[in-house]
Amino acid sequence: MSDQAGPLPYGRQWINDDDIAAVVEVLRSDFLTTGPMVGRFEDALCEYTGAGRTVAVNSGTAALHTAYFAAGLGSGDEIITSPMTFAATANAALYLGATVRFVDVEPETGNIDADLIEAAITDKTRLIVPVDYAGHPADYDRINNLAADRGIKVVADAAHSIGATYRGRRCGTLADATATSFHPVKPFTTAEGGAVLTDDAQLADRAARFRSHGIVKGEQAVECEGPWWCEMHDLGFNYRLSDVHSALGISQLRRLDGFVARRREIADLYNRALAGVDGYELPVVREGVEPGWHLYALRVTDPARRRPLVESLHKAGIGVQVHYVPVHYHPYYQRLGFQRGAYPVAEDFYDRVLSLPMFPAMTDDDVRRVTDACISLVCRS
Repeated sequence: MSDQAGPLPYGRQWINDDDIAAVVEVLRSDFLTTGPMVGRFEDALCEYTGAGRTVAVNSGTAALHTAYFAAGLGSGDEIITSPMTFAATANAALYLGATVRFVDVEPETGNIDADLIEAAITDKTRLIVPVDYAGHPADYDRINNLAADRGIKVVADAAHSIGATYRGRRCGTLADATATSFHPVKPFTTAEGGAVLTDDAQLADRAARFRSHGIVKGEQAVECEGPWWCEMHDLGFNYRLSDVHSALGISQLRRLDGFVARRREIADLYNRALAGVDGYELPVVREGVEPGWHLYALRVTDPARRRPLVESLHKAGIGVQVHYVPVHYHPYYQRLGFQRGAYPVAEDFYDRVLSLPMFPAMTDDDVRRVTDACISLVCRS
């Protein structure tokens, strides 16, 4: 648990004795890299989410890269996604020789604005990639219907949203493929890792090859000269997850519902304490959505207040953060021709947002410490 007097980070993993024991058991086994525990972890993710297949990989970025490849993205193709995300969402398309078309976001949720997607579609559009900002699922019914009408696949960037639901369905089942992350600040952790979830068997097979150098063995090989034989069918990568990481993931996954429930309690405490406080706008939850609350994205009404507020909270030992610097602000993307001013809603959202501490091990006293400081500081500014 957090120390009232000590620094309070914006996010933190919660490791218990069962997690440690699970990892130690693997360390004493015959497998450290990819062994039987990876398959068990994949099965557990399928059981939890309802997805037909899971391909575990070694990071959230690897999950995006793998999902894009498996969904058929290649040189000359385009993806449509949100600028309000971590750069990896866009970068993974560039890795495959594709290009990125950004679409502005909803002012309330920070998610891609479904009303604007159709106008961005070209004859090169291969994928639409909604980002479940802060753990709030995007408008998947509208996005999937639009994509299906145009013969485009949807790959969900659900790095924030495992454990969330949309119209009664769990994240992991809302798109043609879902890429997620198990970084320590995410809903649960494998220390570092990710996964691709899908009901499409062909897509899953392509993803499984891609994470292991594009190599197949056994019955999948075209020829077989003996038990040593392997064939490289695609230019893949070493994105394999280890048994050590998978053991931690299995243990953590058993606690995911409890983690998400506590995040929702913390969000409710924040909402009750900060509702009606002049100078702040609270996060919005759409009808039919149960967010995972990876982030509690508070917004100031006056952008000029954001930096001094963040600096004052840091001085008070409260580790607020800003998610995210819009992708098109990065110098690399500006060299590609993107410019500030192109996505005004996302830019306004960025100018005013700050992520308050949000992790399941926070106590109610921790939450009060944050809200008391936020109220005191905004009243003095």
